[in-house]
Amino acid sequence: MKRKILIITLIILHSPCAKADEGMWLPFMIPEVLFGEMKEMGLNISSEELFSLTETSIKDAIVSFGGFCTGEIISDYGLVLTNHHCGYGRIQAHSSVENDYLQDGFWAMSMEEELPNPGLYVRFLIDVEDVTERILDDIKPEISESERREIIADRIQQILSEATDDNHYTAQVRSMYAGNDYFLFLYEDYNDIRMVGTPPNAIGKYGGDTDNWMWPRHTGDFMLFRIYTCPDGKPAEYSEDNIPYRPKHHLPVSLKGFEENDFAMIFGYPGGTQRYLTSYGIEYNLGKVYPIRIDIRRKKLDIIEEAMLQSDEVRIKYASKHARIANFWKNFIGMSESLKKYNVADSKRELEAEFEEWFSSSESLKEEYGQTMQLFEEAYKKARSINSYMAIHVEALITGPEVYRIAMAAERLGESMEESPDEAETIQANAEQLQNTGNNIFENLDLDVDSKLMSAMLQVYYDNVSENLMPEIFKEILDEFESFKDFTNHIYKNSIFTDPERLSAFAESPDVEALKNDWLYKLMTATREKQSEAMEIVRKYNKKLDAANRLFIRGLRKMNPGELFYPDANSTMRFTYGTINGYYPADAVYYDYVTTLDGVMEKENPDDHEFVVPEYLKDLWKEKDYGIYGDDGIMYVNFISNNDITGGNSGSPVINGDGHLIGVAFDGNWEAMSGDILFEPEVQRTISVDIRYVLFIIDKFAGAGYLLDEMTIVK
Repeated sequence: MKRKILIITLIILHSPCAKADEGMWLPFMIPEVLFGEMKEMGLNISSEELFSLTETSIKDAIVSFGGFCTGEIISDYGLVLTNHHCGYGRIQAHSSVENDYLQDGFWAMSMEEELPNPGLYVRFLIDVEDVTERILDDIKPEISESERREIIADRIQQILSEATDDNHYTAQVRSMYAGNDYFLFLYEDYNDIRMVGTPPNAIGKYGGDTDNWMWPRHTGDFMLFRIYTCPDGKPAEYSEDNIPYRPKHHLPVSLKGFEENDFAMIFGYPGGTQRYLTSYGIEYNLGKVYPIRIDIRRKKLDIIEEAMLQSDEVRIKYASKHARIANFWKNFIGMSESLKKYNVADSKRELEAEFEEWFSSSESLKEEYGQTMQLFEEAYKKARSINSYMAIHVEALITGPEVYRIAMAAERLGESMEESPDEAETIQANAEQLQNTGNNIFENLDLDVDSKLMSAMLQVYYDNVSENLMPEIFKEILDEFESFKDFTNHIYKNSIFTDPERLSAFAESPDVEALKNDWLYKLMTATREKQSEAMEIVRKYNKKLDAANRLFIRGLRKMNPGELFYPDANSTMRFTYGTINGYYPADAVYYDYVTTLDGVMEKENPDDHEFVVPEYLKDLWKEKDYGIYGDDGIMYVNFISNNDITGGNSGSPVINGDGHLIGVAFDGNWEAMSGDILFEPEVQRTISVDIRYVLFIIDKFAGAGYLLDEMTIVK
């Protein structure tokens, strides 16, 4: 970069409300009061050892894994530890009926056997700069939200250009506190990431959907990858000549274990929270978003699960898709139940009333913040005008039958053929893009499953979309065909987009009339037009909501100047700290803070694919053959802590007070599913796999103990 990045390493703030458990804090802005509390709780390293841009620190061992999870470097040869469910799509991509790595697991017994993963990357944080003044300078409060957005977008683009014009880094400007602060993040991406090892589903996914989000848990949710670079150590695409990455820092792995109330901290890249969501937003989600998404996802899961049980080929093709759908299906259920159980909307209303009382106390405050709650009310009123349309459209069509997405990929081609028929190069490029999209989707598509999804999702769409947003195409379909099932049978037999050979023939010789007469293309264009209409309403809603959120959070910080406020998670690096401890989920019920291999065996059910235990694991258990990883004849599996995490933290390292790795975070608990909106300190817990169980599986179960030779093991 052309200029030196300015970084704030410590902000001296004092707050009686700071808590050890709540908060996804920016590690480059560690408030002194929090750092002091961490030291009192058991932290034995300096703030610079936690995070530094000039010296080696824990920061250098933490990666964003693919942009959707977190990973940590655990060896001097670029070994990356993350969750089994984070790498699940890669396991599926490498699996076949002949080599079923999902069922059997996979372990490279040498670096030469490690498997490449095109498209996968890991991202290291290199630098950070506070660019708030550069972005918000001289923006008048009276300008429209559209003008404000345009000015900010232009300034962000300028900052990004300056940050990357003489280097190979990736830059992002991220908003904090709903647009009241902005930071520039500079990253270095590595694209040659190879799969090293994964336990079988019976360990890495033990308990399946039944145990998902639940405690007690008994899951070995981990897997290993390795970063490779070109011979000079720089990032590079896959090549046989590449060498293992030599990191600035890797996390020592602890065999010491832990006790209840021991200090624990987590670094990672949490994806998103809504801790400042108002009561208006909670009521809207409970009424208009969660119920329909739960219902549609359950219908998709029923169709997919039935097919997966009947065919190993389908099971492998749909394993990753099913996991993604099921995860958030259960999440929406838990979120709904928790929001109601803990009366979260009422808690928010109390804060909103306090906020209104505060700004009403003076004319100047009233002038600045008096419109805030009215903006929220107007925004959600606009949102309600389209009912649950956007949720239905996304769940039933965009993420429903996959051939719909192939048809979407033809949209640009259709426009170019109609609007610019003489621009052959443009048409050819769009046709090639369509072909590539189709190839990628057909690779893991079962047309019988997809046709059942199409028929069911069209019925869902027709039954739930309000009349004012129902495309005319649905009337045409029901006039032409007896049912959506008959329509589906027709398009899967005849459409350009439901057969690889028909798609290839069309892409080689695009015909605009054939496209316009294709029923699936007509369905796609008609529903996309209605989506565009709805998006106009959404844009108006979002403008009001953005303005309201910005005012609300700015006002809250001004109203409570002595308190610490952390920004909502937004896929930037964060840390959270707390302790390892149990909790009371209900009256007279206590959950301990650890689970053991004994519990795996207690849950075993050979007739339920979610609770099958590998024979060799049972043999090791019977003999108590735990090696150096057991503790007085006990093999610990999972543990819980009161750290504050969310999606994106999957794979995050759990680190003790000495900076050593003790576990890998992989889930939250059912009793606190509303935690993204309101932290519940009494019950909110992070579920992690004990690093000793990870090493036990690698060494004793998989026989890949050579991998431990490159780690720094602390005994």
